Amino acid sequence: MSFALTYPQIDPVALQLGPFAIRWYALAYISGLLLGWRYVKALAARPPHAMSETEVDDFLVWATLGVILGGRLGYVLFYKPAYFFANPLEIPMLWHGGMSFHGGALGVILAIVLFARLRKRNLFLIGDAICCAEPIGQFFGRIANFINGELFGRVAPPDLPWAMVFPHGGPEPRHPSQLYQAGLEGAALGLTLFLLWRFTGIRHRPGALSGVFLAGYGLARMVGEVYRQPDAHLGFLWGGFTMGQLLSVPLVLAGAGLIAAAYRGKTATT
Repeated sequence: MSFALTYPQIDPVALQLGPFAIRWYALAYISGLLLGWRYVKALAARPPHAMSETEVDDFLVWATLGVILGGRLGYVLFYKPAYFFANPLEIPMLWHGGMSFHGGALGVILAIVLFARLRKRNLFLIGDAICCAEPIGQFFGRIANFINGELFGRVAPPDLPWAMVFPHGGPEPRHPSQLYQAGLEGAALGLTLFLLWRFTGIRHRPGALSGVFLAGYGLARMVGEVYRQPDAHLGFLWGGFTMGQLLSVPLVLAGAGLIAAAYRGKTATT
């Protein structure tokens, strides 16, 4: 017996103002950045004080550029280099879709490094605060993927009660993997970081929360990819892994290294 929920047909355009269309995907990015900004301000107000309130406001612009430029260039280089090199004028066309978390992460890391050097702040304390807020944007981004009916899951077992038939996924019921990833990469990871920050002394170990985020996201992404349909133009790669899984391995290793280094270093008390 086969089960399949009805996919909720939600218009990807949230609001149409004459010729201007505001899409859910854009709102997801805006919501993630604004809520993350407020969250970082709350974290920075408590010891070890990664940044001043004004510096948090200033970094919002840096983070926005890092996410957008890094996310787009990461997608171009990691997922469709041949296509975009043949069609370079499409690289800035963000409204056609195509953003990479791993590219966005590299963009934000670069922004953190430059900002910390410019303001003479502790690089790792800034990174810890930003990493605690990142799952907010990740959650909204995955919900936007679901609304767009993109990045859907693999064909589900016939008795899976929450499987869905996606508009562009053929007739077979599939895993709503976008919701799995919203739960793992967004809600679960964000809650874990919050509890660690609030109830342990890990925030006084510069770099430790960044390490938890990197390792946690990498593991969550690797699990989520088990249920997500691989990109059609890439399929399964070396060893049967997907591109998302392969790109997550360095994150797990880097995260583990950061945690180990943080607990070998000095604590931050200011």
